[in-house]
Amino acid sequence: MSDEKAVALTIATSDSGGGAGVQADLKAFAANGVYGVSAFAALTAQNPDGVSAIHELPADFLRAQLDQLRAYYCIGAAKTGMLFSEPLIRETADFIRETRIPLVVDPVMVATSGATLLQPEAIETLKNTLLPLATLVTPNLDETAVLLGERPGCVEAMEEAGHALSIAYGVAFLIKGGHLETDQLVDVLVTPEGEVQRFLSTRNPDINTHGSGCILSAAIAAGLSKGQSLPEAVAHGHAYLQAAIDAGLNIGGTHFIQHFPAK
Repeated sequence: MSDEKAVALTIATSDSGGGAGVQADLKAFAANGVYGVSAFAALTAQNPDGVSAIHELPADFLRAQLDQLRAYYCIGAAKTGMLFSEPLIRETADFIRETRIPLVVDPVMVATSGATLLQPEAIETLKNTLLPLATLVTPNLDETAVLLGERPGCVEAMEEAGHALSIAYGVAFLIKGGHLETDQLVDVLVTPEGEVQRFLSTRNPDINTHGSGCILSAAIAAGLSKGQSLPEAVAHGHAYLQAAIDAGLNIGGTHFIQHFPAK
């Protein structure tokens, strides 16, 4: 039996605080048993309280990173996070279109702190060029509102939104319900074929969940890179995130997500 490790790629932005972005993706890849490689779209000056500066990298430099990775590694799946600008999104879409790598798109637009993480003019580019290439898109409720024009207010509305988006883009959507004000959290997976699956978890109010969206999408991409079906990869990614939240990691008196929860 081959012991060759699966390889997963993150195309995203650096989080200098380490809890989100490329840093979180690489930790989640490792925790889920795959070898992580990365291509940086931008750099940020940030910590869990907020983002104070963003440095966009040139699109041709992003492409140079992707070409080097493609030339050496057999990449099983990829995920995108914060891509920030129209040129970076177009470069990423061109790469995915050429390689046909299974792709999880985390459509990062606005940080919890309120910082803008996707330029307004880039939103249409994201919709038109990258989303149709995805295997799965993982918007939270605010991002769903940007994509659809209306913010779901309950689980049934999340399912309706998932159906509308999956039909519009021809790909599966995982609508994340963490921003609903309920103790029980529900994420809803909807496929273009109309299949619906709910994933349940319990809110942990003692944990700062900075980076949770990055971690979930990276864990799903890890599963896809190992050959898991989409429902299986989502189920494993969801369970991993819940375990990572429940484990917690005390840093400076605040409990954050533990990327390597005890087995």
